[in-house]
Amino acid sequence: MGRVDTFKLITYPVVAFIFLLFFGMVFVYFVNSIPALERYGVDLYLRNIWKAAEEPSKEVYGIAAAIWGSVYTSLIAILIAFPLALAYSIFVVDYVPRKLKSVLIILSDIMAGLPTIIYGIWGAFFLVPFLRNWIMEPLYEHFSFIPLFSYPPVGGYSYLSAGVLLGIMVTPFATSIIREAYSMIPFTYREAVYSLGATRYEATKILVGYIKPAIISGLILAFGRAIGETVAVSLVIGNTFNLSPKLFAPGYTISSLVANQFGNAFIYRYMTSVLFAAGLALFIIGIVVDMLGKRSLKRWEKNVRI
Repeated sequence: MGRVDTFKLITYPVVAFIFLLFFGMVFVYFVNSIPALERYGVDLYLRNIWKAAEEPSKEVYGIAAAIWGSVYTSLIAILIAFPLALAYSIFVVDYVPRKLKSVLIILSDIMAGLPTIIYGIWGAFFLVPFLRNWIMEPLYEHFSFIPLFSYPPVGGYSYLSAGVLLGIMVTPFATSIIREAYSMIPFTYREAVYSLGATRYEATKILVGYIKPAIISGLILAFGRAIGETVAVSLVIGNTFNLSPKLFAPGYTISSLVANQFGNAFIYRYMTSVLFAAGLALFIIGIVVDMLGKRSLKRWEKNVRI
């Protein structure tokens, strides 16, 4: 038996363990969700209601607001992260002096690896008051006739605050993917663009178009990362069962709902199962989003090698 075969025999159990762990997690979520799904059915995901009661017959739950909040804040985060990540990647690869390049890359990686509680505390004590005083109140005062800005920003804890904080958090993650793709563009392509007489701006525009699939996959993966964030979002979103597109309104996400309600869920008969059903929905959304992003990135990397 060769060394390669021995190495395979050693790694197979590890791979099998990972698969078993993954499917085991899905199984646990599904089994614990069954009581809630049997009682409420699809309405659990379509209604916005949360009535906990010690008498099981009076318990009524619907997590539509939490699903909406997760998707809404993640979309806001992507809209913020996209220009920041793209500009940062281009600047680091093409414009920054060589001595500073590694410093900026390390700084971005450090931000990507910071504990989320650090972002959450900073967001609650600095970002929320800043957004309320300098963004929300002026927009509400002058543009409240626009539905997006028509909710009074009393406390500042809102979809907008959560989306901005998530955008800051996922920007380093998206940057690492876009920067890697942009730096992987063959040097001959760059030479070809400049040989045609393109300016630096025109060349950058053409090269960015070449890595468009990688940019899309980076944003999709960043969306998946944002939609599952818990602690930081819980501190700035307001934690209210509010189903509204108004940016300044407080809301809930699936993650913040589970984090806030799981501690006392054992008191009620169906609440624990409902939270598992919410986690199952988040699990499925995350898997689908990650698969789409990685499929797009893999396809682009294959084309680059060709």
